[in-house]
Amino acid sequence: MPASNHSTVNYDNFFLTGIPGLKDLHIWISIPFCLMYLVAVSGNGLLICVVAVERSLHEPMYLFLSMLAFWDLILSTSTVPKALSIFWFDDVDISFGGCVTQLFFMHFAFVVESGILLAMAFDHFVAICYPLRYTTILSHSVISKIGGVVVFRSFATVFPIVFLVKRLPFCQTNIIAHTFCENMGLAKLACADITINIWYGISVPLLSDMLDMAAIVVSYGLILQAVFRLPSHDAQMKALGTCGSHVSVILMFYLPGIFTVIAQRFG
Repeated sequence: MPASNHSTVNYDNFFLTGIPGLKDLHIWISIPFCLMYLVAVSGNGLLICVVAVERSLHEPMYLFLSMLAFWDLILSTSTVPKALSIFWFDDVDISFGGCVTQLFFMHFAFVVESGILLAMAFDHFVAICYPLRYTTILSHSVISKIGGVVVFRSFATVFPIVFLVKRLPFCQTNIIAHTFCENMGLAKLACADITINIWYGISVPLLSDMLDMAAIVVSYGLILQAVFRLPSHDAQMKALGTCGSHVSVILMFYLPGIFTVIAQRFG
């Protein structure tokens, strides 16, 4: 229920509309959503279990892959189940606390995954440029510390968004035109100045991701230099093939995320 522009309403619940303009197609849209979620859960879950059980896979590359799989599960599970409940059961209601929790874990997991992708680029860099020192540089202790730093950095970056959202008074509407709660989508419903929400919500997480991307680009620049110095053409192709799959994952991860941030800021 919308409220007057001059009065504050403490909404206990918000309503997610799903995909605007496509309500009649929700049941059909849910099919690829469901299939992709099942693939993500089963694939990532299987990867985590295999790496955990098989001791021969306790190598830096596979440990980073299992970390990425775990946080991908967190990211997808924070958004897709609620979207499916909207598509299937018209379950559009979500509590304010649930909304804030969802947006936190969504942004948190995204920034964590960005940091893990950077760690994987560093892993490739060490493996190709310093192969004889690989196991010394990337010991299990170092990998654990890298994982801890990535999670701490992400928490410190994203957690202030929770306070910035919870401080806002809402006096307009409690209808969110989306399938999930997102920082700017929720902040735009407030009847207070949200300038700090806009700039923090965009600049800080985006800056951390851009720094990660810049470091990844530098890493692969150094990797390419090392690869093209290899005397064997087969060795060059093998090294490029190993890095190519990682670059594809990086592009699939960052491009949709950047588009979403820009759309939320200017859309």
